[in-house]
Amino acid sequence: MHLMKFDEIMRVCATPTEEINGAGNLMDFLDEPFPDVGTYEDFHTIDWLREKSRDTDRHRKITCKSKESIWEFIKSLLDAWSGWLVMLLIGLLSGTLAGVIDLAVDWMTDLKEGVCLSALWYSHEQCCWTSNETTFADRDKCPQWQKWAELMTGYTEGAGVYLLNYFLYVLWALFFSFLAVSLVRVFAPYACGSGIPEIKTILSGFIIRGYLGKWTLLIKTVTLVLAVSSGLSLGKEGPLVHVACCCGNLFCSLFSKYSKNEGKRREVLSAAAAAGVSVAFGAPIGGVLFSLEEVSYYFPLKTLWRSFFAALVAAFTLRSINPFGNNRLVLFYVEYHTPWYMAELVPFILLGVFGGLWGTLFIRCNIAWCRRRKTTRLGKYPVLEVIVVTGITAVLAFPNPYTRRSTSELISELFNDCGALESSQLCDYINNPNMTRPVDDIPDRPAGPGVYSALWQLTLALVFKIVITIFTFGMKIPSGLFIPSMAVGAIAGRIVGIAVEQMAYHHHDWIIFKNWCRPGADCVTPGLYAMVGAAACLGGVTRMTVSLVVIMFELTGGLEYIVPLMAAAVTSKWVADAFGKEGIYEAHIQLNGYPYLDQDEFTHRTLATDVMRPRRNEPPLAVLTQDSTTVEDVETLIKDTDYNGFPVVVSRESERLIGFVQRRDLILNIKNARQKQDGVVSNSVVYFTEDAPQIPASNPQPLKLRRILNLSPFTVTDHTPMETVVDIFRKLGLRQCLVTRSGRLLGIITKKDVLRHMAHMMNQDPESIMFN
Repeated sequence: MHLMKFDEIMRVCATPTEEINGAGNLMDFLDEPFPDVGTYEDFHTIDWLREKSRDTDRHRKITCKSKESIWEFIKSLLDAWSGWLVMLLIGLLSGTLAGVIDLAVDWMTDLKEGVCLSALWYSHEQCCWTSNETTFADRDKCPQWQKWAELMTGYTEGAGVYLLNYFLYVLWALFFSFLAVSLVRVFAPYACGSGIPEIKTILSGFIIRGYLGKWTLLIKTVTLVLAVSSGLSLGKEGPLVHVACCCGNLFCSLFSKYSKNEGKRREVLSAAAAAGVSVAFGAPIGGVLFSLEEVSYYFPLKTLWRSFFAALVAAFTLRSINPFGNNRLVLFYVEYHTPWYMAELVPFILLGVFGGLWGTLFIRCNIAWCRRRKTTRLGKYPVLEVIVVTGITAVLAFPNPYTRRSTSELISELFNDCGALESSQLCDYINNPNMTRPVDDIPDRPAGPGVYSALWQLTLALVFKIVITIFTFGMKIPSGLFIPSMAVGAIAGRIVGIAVEQMAYHHHDWIIFKNWCRPGADCVTPGLYAMVGAAACLGGVTRMTVSLVVIMFELTGGLEYIVPLMAAAVTSKWVADAFGKEGIYEAHIQLNGYPYLDQDEFTHRTLATDVMRPRRNEPPLAVLTQDSTTVEDVETLIKDTDYNGFPVVVSRESERLIGFVQRRDLILNIKNARQKQDGVVSNSVVYFTEDAPQIPASNPQPLKLRRILNLSPFTVTDHTPMETVVDIFRKLGLRQCLVTRSGRLLGIITKKDVLRHMAHMMNQDPESIMFN
């Protein structure tokens, strides 16, 4: 962290004249830092303490200047409000993009089956809305909407018509997925996948240049529509978090407060992640909690308020667009009218167990497949992989009506309660002709043939979704995991719900049903079981708990079902954690070798001296001396090593620590000095002290670089327990830590060293940690 000496602190509020008078003959570099000083290389970790110190200095300057004039005071107010302005812009853009994506996905998904003759840009539902010839019984059929086979041949039924529709469905799916993977590969390779593992890593302080760039935003938005419309087993909810963070990064570049400080930028990105979940699920509060619980590394109270504001604006914008025409933010919003009973906690908990087991199975199989993709020739043919998986998905999905439709529509149907106006197969119950009850309180009834047919189709759909999602997540196209996971749980939950409902109807005299399920009563809501199952499976895969329950609660709009959701979410996490602590995002972070420190406790009894470098039989630590190193020595050291920075000591004999200097700052300053400062040559002495060293007059002019020296690098003793060191790295966001004994420098511990040591202690491959 940069600590300014006393006279420099005074100069923050000094006048320009005093600054000029205070300057000596020797140029003290970085009185006004030139561009790129204090920035970081690609695939490196930021120094959180350094960024915090720079922001404090910037704020102190603004506060001092605000007392000089009205204009400076107005500028200080604008600086204070810039954060809220950025949140407003993020909310507006992410809400608008989410609305456009929803509308485009709705249209392109229906385009695989047919076209609206009255308006080509209408989806099936919108086409039949506008028709005056649509009846309530056949509300999905209207003359304006024609399937491709009907349009081409004029026939509506027959084996030839079915096969032609089948062929065109597969052809459209292949075209959409090929277009998506081609755009990603050519224009924005970072637009693939979910984006949440990388967002988590970036928010922890890692630099991935271009991952949140303008091209990534554009291509991810377009290809997300194509990928979801192709019918692959993926969702748009995870990638919407990436899209929202791209919006946040875009608006950060407009304000120097955020563009020049990586720590402040990450506060904005945390809020953007909340806005992304807000528009994905129509859950502003759940979005804030998701950002806090799942993706954010540093989340101060100020960021909490701003995240809430961004999520609110995003949800309001999406609600104004109304993409689903139901005045809701999501397609599968649902309301239930029947209370749940204590005896139902048993099947709810069983669904939680299923969710935990499914989460474990999915993570292990998907990581094994992704590792195979990375280490074999399979990874060299991403386009072919996408085409093959899409082809298999489309061929197997078309015959089953529950896999043919979009996954969001499937979840919507599984969540729905069976009212008097429902025409779904799942609502084909045998009605009592003497029934005279309100629409919202239909009693339990025996299942009809349509329900049993739907159960078989749902069972096949469950097996299909479980298997195909393993191979789909991680391909080189935008692919979210929320919706496929929820679909697996919703299918399992609906099956269990119908089973419990029929047991309660046919065996209402059993002791478990006797107290709460009388004949003719509306006892069991199968849609509620679907929702609990969806929460359980999503929790088992991602290990979310609090934010998951709140998101599901906001989907239903009822407080009454929080206990079943909590029971399922907690059970799924316990069961999944019994087989492994990692969620799917942490597993992908580890697979990619990103330097991410999770929150798990480090319990091994090792010391800093066991981890620090240099180790025995290694060359001595590369250091700079405070006043006896030449420019040529520094340049040689930089050329021969790839370290991120160098400790500065009094002398090589004493090795008394003075401070730490960043590699990038050294390179930029020496380059700038050679160009702009007269007399700086290879033999010039570089000094980091307050006063210039005593050198002969014939020697070239020395170069003062004290301003880039970190005078208070974080240090520990060689006997500090690694448990403490890991905690320090995690809570302070350190990039490196120096190891000393009685003020004498012994070695250095970097974040990469900590991660490799943790991997080694857990019997994992330390070399899997690839980045600094």
